[in-house]
Amino acid sequence: MTRTLIHGGVVFDGTGAAPSPADVVVEGDTIVEVGVGLDGDVAIDATGHTLLPGFFDCHVHVMFSGVDYLKGLARPFSLPFYESVHNLRATLDCGITSVRDAGGADLGVKEAVRRGLVAGPRMQISVNALSQTGGHGDGWMPCGTSVKLFPAHPGRPHGICDGPDEARKKTREMLRAGADVLKIMTSGGVLSPRDDPRHGHFRDAEVAVMVEEAAAAGKYVMSHAQAADGIKVALRNGVRSVEHGIYLDDEGVALLLERDAWLVPTMLAPQMVLRIAADGGGLLPEVIEKALMVVDQHTAAVERAVAAGVKIAMGTDSGVGPHGDNLDEFRLLIEAGMTPAAALHTGTGSAADLLGVADSLGTIAPGKKADLVLVEGDALAHAGAKGALKESIRGVWLDGNRVVDRTGA
Repeated sequence: MTRTLIHGGVVFDGTGAAPSPADVVVEGDTIVEVGVGLDGDVAIDATGHTLLPGFFDCHVHVMFSGVDYLKGLARPFSLPFYESVHNLRATLDCGITSVRDAGGADLGVKEAVRRGLVAGPRMQISVNALSQTGGHGDGWMPCGTSVKLFPAHPGRPHGICDGPDEARKKTREMLRAGADVLKIMTSGGVLSPRDDPRHGHFRDAEVAVMVEEAAAAGKYVMSHAQAADGIKVALRNGVRSVEHGIYLDDEGVALLLERDAWLVPTMLAPQMVLRIAADGGGLLPEVIEKALMVVDQHTAAVERAVAAGVKIAMGTDSGVGPHGDNLDEFRLLIEAGMTPAAALHTGTGSAADLLGVADSLGTIAPGKKADLVLVEGDALAHAGAKGALKESIRGVWLDGNRVVDRTGA
C-alpha cells in the first residue's frame, strides 16, 4: 500500500496542545505514523504549514440555504435537497470533514454522501427536532396557517409532541427514520416568531422519556436550549449537549460541569440572523427583535462557560446563514476567552468526544482515520482573524483521499 508522507510542517494534533514539528504518514484511509524523520513513497512538502485533524461542526442544517420566510413559501418542496449538494460541498471546502445535522437532513441525504453520490463531510443526522405545541418547532402562525422550517415527509416525521407518551412515540419515530442523535427543543428560540427564547419548554417527565428511549437505542440527545430553565430541564434529565445556551446562568454552568455535558454555543447564529436582516432578507419583525435581544446575552453566557471550564464543542447553525463561513466560529470563541489552541480543540478532539467517534477521528495519531486539513502558516494565528483560517487552507483529506487541493501544483 502506498505510504503518503506529509513532512516538514507543524502538527496540531487535536488534543488542544500547542502545535509541534512532526511528519505524518498515511496508508489508505489511516494514519500509520506520526514523528520526525519519517519516510514514504509519495511526499507532500508541508514546510511553512500547519497540519490539523479534519474539523467538526456539531450544529449545521445542510437543507437550509439561509432563512427567508417569503422565499421559503415560494420554494418548491424538493429544491432544498438539490441545494444541500452545494451546502455539503461548501462545508467540506472549508476543512470540515464531519458534521452533526441538527434538523432537516433525512437518511437519504446521509446515504447519498456515504455512497459517494455527492461530496460532503461525514454526517450524523437528527432528522427532525421534537418540540412541544407552541414551541420552537411549531410553525403555527396567527393567520391560521403553518410555516415549518422542516416540513414532514415520509423520511422526516413531524416532531410535535406533548406529554410523556407522545414524546416516547415521537422519539421512536425519529430513531426509526434514521436519527443518529435525538434533537429536542427545551426552550423557545429566535427564528420562530410565536415563542420566547427566555421560556423553558417540555417538562422533566417528557425529557426523561426521550432520553430513556434514545439511550435504549444506543443514541444520545442534543437540546436546543436557550432559556435558563430549558437548559436545566435538559441537563437534569441526561441530555448530552446543550445547543446555544443563550441564557445560561451559574446554576446551569454547575449542571454542565456536574453532568459532564457539552455546550455547543453557535455564536455565529444570531449574527447571521442580523446579517440577513441588514441585507433585506424576509424575516419577520419579531425574529429581528429577538436576535437583537439575545446577541450580547449570548456572548456573556459563553464567556461564563469558558471561564468555568465547561466542555465546549464547535457548532455554527450554518444554514441559518451561509455554509462555508463555519470556521469564523473559532474567532468568536477566542473573543469569548478561549486560547486559540483551546478554540481549535472544540472543533477537533472535543467535538469527536461529543459525537462518540474519538476512537477514530478528531486527533492526529496512529490508527486514526486520515481526515486532515493543511493550512498555510500558523493556524492558531489565523483562527483569531475573520476569514483567515478558511483562506489559508491548501488541502483537505477525507478518509485519506485529497478532496481539496489549493496548492496550485
